[in-house]
Amino acid sequence: MNAETKIKADVLPKLLVIEDDEGLSRQLRWAYEDYEVLVAPDRATAIDLLRSAEPDVVTLDLGLPPDPDGVTEGFATLEAILSLKPATKVIVASGHGAQESALRAIASGAYDFYRKPVDIDQLGLIVRRAFQLHALESENRRLEERSGDDRTVLGTMVTSAPEMTKVARTIERVANADVSVMLLGASGTGKELLARGLHDASARRGGAFVAINCAAIPETLLEAELFGHEKGAFTGAIRTTEGKIELAQGGTLFLDEVGDIPLPLQAKLLRFLQERVIERIGGRKEVAVDTRIVCATHRNLEEMIAEGSFRDDLYYRLAEIVVRIPALAERPGDATLLAKHFLNRFAREMNPAVKGFAPAALAAIDGWAWPGNVRELENRVKRAVIMADGKLVVPEDLDFPKVEDALPVNLKAAREETDRKVIRGALGRTEGNISAAAKLLGISRPTLYDLMKQYDLQP
Repeated sequence: MNAETKIKADVLPKLLVIEDDEGLSRQLRWAYEDYEVLVAPDRATAIDLLRSAEPDVVTLDLGLPPDPDGVTEGFATLEAILSLKPATKVIVASGHGAQESALRAIASGAYDFYRKPVDIDQLGLIVRRAFQLHALESENRRLEERSGDDRTVLGTMVTSAPEMTKVARTIERVANADVSVMLLGASGTGKELLARGLHDASARRGGAFVAINCAAIPETLLEAELFGHEKGAFTGAIRTTEGKIELAQGGTLFLDEVGDIPLPLQAKLLRFLQERVIERIGGRKEVAVDTRIVCATHRNLEEMIAEGSFRDDLYYRLAEIVVRIPALAERPGDATLLAKHFLNRFAREMNPAVKGFAPAALAAIDGWAWPGNVRELENRVKRAVIMADGKLVVPEDLDFPKVEDALPVNLKAAREETDRKVIRGALGRTEGNISAAAKLLGISRPTLYDLMKQYDLQP
């Protein structure tokens, strides 16, 4: 090879052809002059070339030795390729049970499938598109690394669900209004993250954001934490200490689990909200404080008011604007999107060898009900990144408990819910690629579009 040829080969995209038929491999090598073609007749050689040359696209014959008449070795090779280099576009070709093999290959993560006998021109078109898609995805990853996740709202919250986008827009609209905001939602839905987003979007962003969990502090200490105390107010009070309300002067105080504030303290908090002054414990002087209150709870305050355990006048002061936060299970597509976001973060910090999720792991994430919401998802992904043995997180790494499926009551409703879940899962695993999702589901693109329209689903 002369110097000019070597330079050309160095800059050509690399295509790995895994084919045990020497005649066909020679034909493919000469047909693809726009690529640097590498040929491997078996799995071991293919993996060696994958490690050393790192090709972007691979064509894989499923009938490889020692199982040339079957597909066992071919699928083992496919799994090994995607485990070592998940971004690789693998085009699978086979004449063995083509339809069944095609569905299995796409479900396992292959980019496309081509049935033998090979038509060089048609296969060349698929190869060219695979290179184009790989280049596009690589550029997208580089842009995301530079500019962060572009599917964020309120600066830091990652979501693609219309339900959460609506919540974020509501918070942005009320951020600069001089009103108290109450965030209602189950534990783990991201109430503090939204409260921080509200503060950062408001004119008070130059002031402090102070958060306190009212349920985590003993009742006897909570008053001092909120209102502060004077020197000598009680045993151990060796100096005057400002409370959280004063510390948030000019900024925002976030009262998490406000429903756990005891009744006597509720009266003192109400006085602050009405008059904007406080008295420290042991003090005789009123202190004027300009602090905005944002609160949150997972409890039903209206029921507590009826029971007499929460003041209705305090509720109306705190709930000038009420924002209800949907559970993760009510936010289609967010589980897989957030899982990838958390994996990227934890992999950088704890296990750089982990590069992504196996398709079965994404299916498990999409199918789980997430009773602990985003906090549970974050913890499971963190554990999975630590426990993963290979480059891809598998379902076992996520440590889902085994549960028995409940029998559906209404057959039609159960079928529709299953259809929605399976379609959302396919769209999540293919990151909204309609063609790939249709192949994964074993249906045509028009059929998938019709189903998405029927169930009001977006890619």
